[in-house]
Formats: sequence, C-alpha cells, structure tokens
Amino acid sequence: MTTIPALPPAEPGMRIGLFGGSFNPPHEGHRLVALECLKRLALDRVWLLVSPGNPLKDHRELAPLDIRIAETVKLMDDPRLDVTGFEAARGFVYSFETVAFLTGAHPGVKFVWIMGADSLQSFDRWERWQDIANAVPMAIYDRPGAMFTATGSPAAVALDAARLPETAATSLADAAAPAWVYLHGVVSNASSTAIRAARRSS
Repeated sequence: MTTIPALPPAEPGMRIGLFGGSFNPPHEGHRLVALECLKRLALDRVWLLVSPGNPLKDHRELAPLDIRIAETVKLMDDPRLDVTGFEAARGFVYSFETVAFLTGAHPGVKFVWIMGADSLQSFDRWERWQDIANAVPMAIYDRPGAMFTATGSPAAVALDAARLPETAATSLADAAAPAWVYLHGVVSNASSTAIRAARRSS
C-alpha cells in the first residue's frame, strides 16, 4: 500500500500553486496544466492535492486514494511538482477547508489556486466558494471548448471586477485576493472520464 505523502515543505516568500482534484486517473492534461502554470505564473512549486473525492461527483468509479496518488507521483516527474494526499489525513472534504488551513499554517507563503475552466463553470456550487476566492488569487486554465461558458458562469460574473489581464499572470501570486486570471495556451483533450471508459472496455 502506498504511503500518503505528507504536506510538502514551504518557506516564507515561496510562490506555490495549489492544483487540487480527484486525479481519477491523472493524465497528461493535468501535467500540462501544472507545468504551464509553473512557467506562466512564475511559481516555485505546484502542489498536486489528490483529494479524497469531489463532493459534486459520483464516487462509484473512484479509485482508492493510494492508487491515485501513486499514479500521480509517477506522472508528475518534474522536481518542482509535489504530490500530496494530506487532505484525507486531516479529514478535509471541501477545498475551502484546505485553503483556510494552508494560509493559516503558512502565512508567509504566496499561494495560488489553480483549476481548469471546466471547474470554473461550476465553482458557484462549491461549498463556501467565496471564501476560496477571498483567500487566495486564482488561475483558471483553458479547457477545450470551455472558455465562453466558464467566463460567463455565475462565479466568473460575480468575480468580474477581480479579473486581471492575462499579461499580469506573472504577478498574480503577489496580488491581493480576490484576483484571478484566465490562461490561454496549449491545451489537452485528455479526459479522466474517457480514460476510465477505455479501461472498462479493454
């Protein structure tokens, strides 16, 4: 059984992206987003937060946490990418709990929340989503076909005044929340849902 990685180390002044998800399974699209955000946001590290499970999704096909962590560790082969499952160890269910804990435990660290445009579409359904937006700046990475529905979503409209131009991406970690940027660029059509379907049929 894979040991759940502990919370990665962090020092005051570090710029760390928080990229959460079920990673069920992880794929090249996840790796692409992590590496692009490292570069585009001028981050020191990206933490891949492998969650116990998305409260908004069906868990019947959710692989065990240790398997998802092991697959994510194998895929995220850049030394600046840290994989952790600490949320499960602490009993966290919602992302606002994670953000509140990390910002409280590391007040000198400049955290940035990273999520795909498809997540922004439903962000207003997340538990206490406003608390996340008010706690850390956010980077939204483009997904194929998701831009218009994402930027027109209830959460995006509510946070419109906090949106920064994409040209300000490198300074996002220094911005006071709420603040967010929408990142265009190289995208992947990889899908965890499609991968699971292919595995079932093989």
